[in-house]
Amino acid sequence: MTKTITRVYSDYASAELTVRELKDAGLGDSHIGIVASNADGWHKPGGGDVDPKHDKDRDGKDDRSEGAMTGGGLGAIAGGAVGIAAGLGMLAIPGIGPVVAAGWLAALASGAVAGGATGGIIGALVESGTSKENAELYAEALRRGGAIVTAKVPDDKETKYAAIMDASAFDIAARETAYRSTGWKGYDASAPAYNVDQVRKERDAYRL
Repeated sequence: MTKTITRVYSDYASAELTVRELKDAGLGDSHIGIVASNADGWHKPGGGDVDPKHDKDRDGKDDRSEGAMTGGGLGAIAGGAVGIAAGLGMLAIPGIGPVVAAGWLAALASGAVAGGATGGIIGALVESGTSKENAELYAEALRRGGAIVTAKVPDDKETKYAAIMDASAFDIAARETAYRSTGWKGYDASAPAYNVDQVRKERDAYRL
C-alpha cells in the first residue's frame, strides 16, 4: 500500500531541491509530481534574456528551465506515459495563473484542465487523495508564487519521506491564517493571477 504526501513550498527552487532529495533517498520518478508557479517567468521556453546567476553554463538558457528539459529538474520526473511534453505543460489555470508541471500530478492536472474540471490542479489534488479544502489552500499558495510537491510513498516509509519533504516546506496552517486575514475565502476562478512584483512581495513577507 502507498500513502500520498503533499507539501507546499515558497518557490520552484525549494520544491526542486526537495524532489532531488526524494530521488536521492530512493523514490522513483513515477512516484513524484510537481507543479510550480510561473508567475515570475522563470521558465521561458524558447529562450530570451537570462539572468547570469541562473545561467552558470553560459549557454543563454535559464538553468532551471533547461534542467527541466534535460532531466536535471522537472523533466526528470516526467517518466512513463507522461513524457517530457506533458510534464512541461505550461498550464494557465483560472484563478491561479501560469504554472509548469511534471510527473504524475502533471498528467492529472493537464487532464483536468482539458476536461474543464473546476480549478484543474484542485481536481488533480483531490483525485490524488487531498481534501477539497486543502486542495484549495494549496492552489492559493500556487497562485501566490509557490510550488507543490506530491509523492506516493510506501506505507512503511512514510515517516522517512515526510521528513525530507517537511525540511523546506512552509507551515500551511499558518499560511492559511495569513491568507484568510487578507480576505481569502477559497478558490475563485475569477481571481487575478499574481504578477512578478506581487510574487516577490509575497515571498519577502515570509522570508526569515
